[in-house]
Amino acid sequence: MSFLQLFFKIIFIPYVYAANRSTPKRPYMNKYQKQTRLLAAVDCIVFGFDGQKLKLLLIQRGFEPEKNKWSLMGGFIRPTEGADEAAVRILKILTGLEGVYLEQLHTFAEPVRDPIERTISIAYFALIDTHQYEKQISDEYHAEWFPLESIPDLIFDHKRMVAMAKEKLRYKAALHPILFELLPPKFTLPLLLNLFEDVYEASFDKRNFTRKIMSTGLLLKQKEKDKGSSKKGAFYYKLDKKHYKKNFNKFIHFIRNPNGIS
Repeated sequence: MSFLQLFFKIIFIPYVYAANRSTPKRPYMNKYQKQTRLLAAVDCIVFGFDGQKLKLLLIQRGFEPEKNKWSLMGGFIRPTEGADEAAVRILKILTGLEGVYLEQLHTFAEPVRDPIERTISIAYFALIDTHQYEKQISDEYHAEWFPLESIPDLIFDHKRMVAMAKEKLRYKAALHPILFELLPPKFTLPLLLNLFEDVYEASFDKRNFTRKIMSTGLLLKQKEKDKGSSKKGAFYYKLDKKHYKKNFNKFIHFIRNPNGIS
């Protein structure tokens, strides 16, 4: 081996290797380039049942545009939270409600749905017993219950959100017992029948309805009676939550054509 080859092997190659190791790698981009930023929000459709009517909880919007007009409960998603967390937080702030049934419905992303800035909204629907939560409803934002047949004009695309939530409620109620979320812990069969008829805007045969609902095995008959509506009274029932999963499939197709009933 010549002197030149030996010099190259001992001195130059280790220097090049060390230099390559010390060269920092190109860092990842902290933002996607040439992309438009969008705002993300959540809107909550809150359904409640007062024993007679299915109702919708609305608030008066506190800022422009559409200030003081009726709106669903909504707000922007913070950078540090997910959509589900935002929905729970916003529902708590605007209404005082917490610990209620809440389910993601749909994402509304039309480019012009908000006149101020491009905003994508993830909609949720909630189900509550109005009597159970009436003390939790906050007065700060003027929250008010409206029967579904007399909802005032709503901002943006909120009317479409409500229509979609109502359709989803009908569909899911035919598959499993989510309507029980709208009832008090103890309820009568006439009250349950009234709820189903109002949700589906249809009349059900009382005897057939009772037979079907009892066949699910999800109701526990109580000893007490509600004698407020008649002298004979009606027995109270409770949802058997322990056997809910076991009897889940028994509820399938309780309503054969949920969106075809008029």
